[in-house]
Amino acid sequence: MEEKELQQLVEGISRSSFKKDFRHRALFNPRLRTTGGRYMLGSHNIEMNPAQLELFGKEEFIKIIKHELCHYHLHLEGKGYRHQDRDFKKLLEEVGGSRYCKMIPGARRQSGKRHIYVCAGCRAEYVRKRQINVKRFVCGRCKGRLKKTKTFFRENID
Repeated sequence: MEEKELQQLVEGISRSSFKKDFRHRALFNPRLRTTGGRYMLGSHNIEMNPAQLELFGKEEFIKIIKHELCHYHLHLEGKGYRHQDRDFKKLLEEVGGSRYCKMIPGARRQSGKRHIYVCAGCRAEYVRKRQINVKRFVCGRCKGRLKKTKTFFRENID
C-alpha cells in the first residue's frame, strides 16, 4: 500500500465510521516500532506503522486507523482525546477500533544489564535492573547497609 492509498483509506473510514471528514495527512512512518500509529497533536496528521499492515493484515490495520481517528476527531472537537478519557473509550467502542495493537516480534529490546547488591548485615543479595542509591536505601530484612558488588549482562548469567 502506498501513502496515496493510505490517505484514501483513512478518509473513507472517517466518513463511514465517524460521519466526519478527515482533512489532514495520513502517512506511513517506518520508524515506529512499538506502536501501531500515532496522532500528532500539533499538525493533526496521523502516522501509521507499515509493519502492522504487513504482519497482521488489513482488518487489524483498520482497527488501528479507527483508534487514531478517535484521537483526531475528539481533539478537534475539544473533548477528551486521551486514552484514559471517558469520551475516548466510548467513541472507540462505538466505532470498533482496537484499544491496543498487536506486538511486533522483536520490537521491544530488553536491557540485559543487571546490578547486584549485597547487605553488609545479613548478606542478602538483591539483583536489580536499575541502579539504586545505596546511601538512601537499606536492606529490607535487617535494615543493614547495601553494597554494590558487580554489574553484569543477562546473557552472562549461567
